[in-house]
Amino acid sequence: MRSLFVGVILLASAASPASAQKWKDIGKTVSGNVVSVDPKSIKREGNLVSATVRVVFTPPVKAARGTWASSRTIATFDCTKRYLAAKENVFYSDVNSTKVIERNVNKQPGFGPALGGSLGGVSVDYLCGPKK
Repeated sequence: MRSLFVGVILLASAASPASAQKWKDIGKTVSGNVVSVDPKSIKREGNLVSATVRVVFTPPVKAARGTWASSRTIATFDCTKRYLAAKENVFYSDVNSTKVIERNVNKQPGFGPALGGSLGGVSVDYLCGPKK
């Protein structure tokens, strides 16, 4: 029984690094918040790019349900129009993104402009190239 327990612990610890996201810093918002992307999440199809991006709020943002220290967004970016459609937003109370405060899933995400200097603007500039 003890060896089974030790085996489960070893398996769990071995699985954690493989599932951990490696973030690449891609810029800062106009407020100075660092924006990052998970390079493994980037998928391109024509003028559309889907990716998981995150932002660390400096200082943390007080919201209705708690204080946000970071957020993660899964979105599709239209490089031609420079628009984005957020599929999911998750807000965390810690910088390491382990304690969820709020989670929003859009059943039918709609495209809207990626405003310059925002998480969307920084992301579309990185994923699609700077505005021409």
